[in-house]
Amino acid sequence: MKLSDWARQQGISYITAWRWFRAGKLPVPARQLPTGTILVEAPCPEGTTVLYARVSSADQQEDLERHVQRLQAFAQEQGWTAVNVVTEIGSGLNGKRKNLLRILRHPQVVRIVVEHRDRLARFGCDVLEAALAASGRHVVVIEDGEVTDDLVHDVLDIRTSACGRRYGRRSARHRARQALEAMGCG
Repeated sequence: MKLSDWARQQGISYITAWRWFRAGKLPVPARQLPTGTILVEAPCPEGTTVLYARVSSADQQEDLERHVQRLQAFAQEQGWTAVNVVTEIGSGLNGKRKNLLRILRHPQVVRIVVEHRDRLARFGCDVLEAALAASGRHVVVIEDGEVTDDLVHDVLDIRTSACGRRYGRRSARHRARQALEAMGCG
C-alpha cells in the first residue's frame, strides 16, 4: 500500500511517515519505486492464500495435478491456512483467463502462490506484482529461476497465437514450429 494510505491507517501525518522512511525508522518494510512512490509492505492480514496452477492445454492434465501437489506441499511447509486451490487450462498469453481474473478481483486473497512466474502470465508479471503489492497483496513464486529456453517458449507462444488468428488454430502450432526451425531456434 502507498505510504500515505499507511499513514492514514496508523493515524499519523504523511510528513511524519515520510520522515521516518527517510531516516530508516519506519516500523514496517517499505521501498521506493523509480517514480518516487513509496510502497509500504504491511504484514499480510489473515486472508486467503490461493495456489494457482495453469497449463496450456488439456493434454497436460497430469502436469496440472503435479503442480497442485507441489504447491500444496509448499503451502503446508509455510504453515499457511485458509488455502484455496485454483487450476486453469489456458494460454499464458491470454489476459482474459476467468479463474485468474476472479482471484485478482477478490479482496480477501492476500497471497497468490505459483510454481513459476510464467504460470501466472507469460508477460507482465512485474506489473501484476506491483499492482498487487500496492493493495497489500503479493505473489509467491516457488521456483524463481529462469525456465530453460524461456525466450524460445515465449517466441513460440507469440508465433502460435499470431498464426492461430491468421491461419486457424489447427495448423498454428505446426506453422510456429516450422518458423522457429527456419530461424534455427527449434
